[in-house]
Amino acid sequence: MKILLLGKNGQVGWELQRSLAPLGEVIALDRHSQDLCGDLSQLQDLAATVQAVRPNLIVNAAAHTAVDKAESEPELARTLNALAPGVLAQEAHKLGAWLVHYSTDYVFDGSGSQPWLETDIPAPLSVYGQTKLEGEQLIAAHCSRHLIFRTSWVYAARGGNFAKTMLRLAQERERLTVIDDQWGAPTGAELLADVTAHAIRQAMEQPQDAGLYHLAASGETTWNGYAKHVIAQAERVRPAIKIVANEVAPVPASAFPTPARRPQNSRLNTGKLQATFGLCLPPWQQGVDRMLAEIL
Repeated sequence: MKILLLGKNGQVGWELQRSLAPLGEVIALDRHSQDLCGDLSQLQDLAATVQAVRPNLIVNAAAHTAVDKAESEPELARTLNALAPGVLAQEAHKLGAWLVHYSTDYVFDGSGSQPWLETDIPAPLSVYGQTKLEGEQLIAAHCSRHLIFRTSWVYAARGGNFAKTMLRLAQERERLTVIDDQWGAPTGAELLADVTAHAIRQAMEQPQDAGLYHLAASGETTWNGYAKHVIAQAERVRPAIKIVANEVAPVPASAFPTPARRPQNSRLNTGKLQATFGLCLPPWQQGVDRMLAEIL
């Protein structure tokens, strides 16, 4: 099998290079790739790349993920998050190929406290959420052989992340203030990549399993709870670490105004994915602890 992977150096793309390798030949691109176009802003060149590679599977791990910046550059965000996935879907359909794509809890308005189902009606609050939703819709319209995974609060050991920021601040400040009215599940890029590979294998044998799925670690927390867990676990893993923070104070999201509105409820119900693919998604703490053991 020939696999075209876009966004190879992102958090999820980096892990996908590992998890997809046993499935076939992986041609991994990013926007700086030379011979083939991996730049989602170049729609014609992107289509030409798919036509040249003729993959059996396209995995799109690239996106415009700067949520606040998207508010000031909506056209670019739409090109990367909606129009490019639409082009990939059209080209995949022509080849009879599969398309895997990642979306977000930001397609919802974050109301209530129940985990969101795939059948719940989206109502994005931001340009980012709007463009990611349009990307989902274009894929569904143009390519029946697709897997779309909505996820939330993604992190990885590679690159910057919330946990690394909290650890740095906890070594610099005695008091931290962290949002406690937004709920979700920190989800590791490793988990996303491994579940993706598993789901691809099954869906290719059972095409009726194509479609939209919610994929996140199990359990729930706030950013405040996440920060407290990270600091406590870091002290367990590396007792020599010099944490000076003695308080992680809860504050509402309104204390940190941002250009883009964030959903307060980012909980995702993953029952459909677990039942369809026979999976048990681990608690969010397990992945975070593993990541901390790797970076500390």
